[in-house]
Amino acid sequence: MAANVPKKQMAQVIEKTGGPVQFKEIDVQQPGPDEVLINIKYSGVCHTDLHAVNGDWPLPTKLPLVGGHEGAGVVVAKGDLVEDIEIGEHAGVKWINGSCLACDFCQQADEPLCPKASLSGYTVDGSFQQYCIAKAAHVARLHKDIPLDAVAPVLCAGITVYKGLKESGAKPGQTVAIVGAGGGLGSLAQQYAKAMGLRTIAIDTGDEKKKMCMEELGSYAFVDFAKSGNVVKEVQEATEDGLGPHAVILVAVNEKPFQQAAEYVRPRGSVVCIGLPAGAYLKAPVFESVIKMVTIKGSYVGNRKDTAEALEFYRRGVIKAPFKVVGLSELQKVYDAIWREKDLGLYGETGPNIRRANQLARYVTGSAAALKARPLNVSHSRRDLRQSI
Repeated sequence: MAANVPKKQMAQVIEKTGGPVQFKEIDVQQPGPDEVLINIKYSGVCHTDLHAVNGDWPLPTKLPLVGGHEGAGVVVAKGDLVEDIEIGEHAGVKWINGSCLACDFCQQADEPLCPKASLSGYTVDGSFQQYCIAKAAHVARLHKDIPLDAVAPVLCAGITVYKGLKESGAKPGQTVAIVGAGGGLGSLAQQYAKAMGLRTIAIDTGDEKKKMCMEELGSYAFVDFAKSGNVVKEVQEATEDGLGPHAVILVAVNEKPFQQAAEYVRPRGSVVCIGLPAGAYLKAPVFESVIKMVTIKGSYVGNRKDTAEALEFYRRGVIKAPFKVVGLSELQKVYDAIWREKDLGLYGETGPNIRRANQLARYVTGSAAALKARPLNVSHSRRDLRQSI
């Protein structure tokens, strides 16, 4: 079954490692029996997309490749075996495009760990195109009262930090430290933590980020790592009993914070690693880790249940992801700006107007129904991509 779908579309294609991306016309693919075709209206730009271009992760990408894994749009075609999603419904493309649904990991709701998992915008074509294929079992189901432009960043960044907070084991009333709090993931992590009944200590640098974290996002303490003479001491002193936070959520993308976290987390606390600094190693002090019985763990993206829960928080209005709009044809400029400015965030399509926000943000790209007449747009919320995956 299919709506009126064109045979050609515009897309941003990575032809070779290192880029640049090429804005070009490509074929629209048809969904397989268990797949859906989504007309992408908006797509977030994540720091992972730059890793896909640069090829600096140990996981190889397919080439040529259409990047993007935060796509929000409308289902326009589906395979014969797809029965629980209909043409015209809203859906989202996530990092996990598909999995086998049969292995031990999939059976335990750990489908991101499936050995056969396909990754949107990395091992399979993603959302920087007007029409994107995804496995029906894995697309995010979006209620029609959720705006497609603003929700795009939640499909990766939001789900990722929500999963990390769940993995931390922190309970309502307890304290979590968010490292990289002023960035794309960090600002969302503070919002999800607050919605989950957690108190947050924000760790980042700069007066603008301090104001955002304290006044807009509700953290009760801010530690400026660049100005601090002793980050470990300051973080511990920021907690009521001086023992440190119950959990640390690491969304920074440089190595040093990963080394400090085990020192200031409280006994029996957890350190959850989410950020992925290229080539970095996790080095924790053995003595403190042992005598404090610290749990150090990685947290990947959320499963399908985590996705539904994270989106429900957003639907209730307790999660905000500011953004700005640019055209998909400008994607390479967005990438260049991320590297040059290091302070741009989330983008999504809303039309010719550009909306600005006070918060730092992240990029989102969108796909309009018209092909060449109107370029795809990208929206931007000014959260710092240095702190994103």
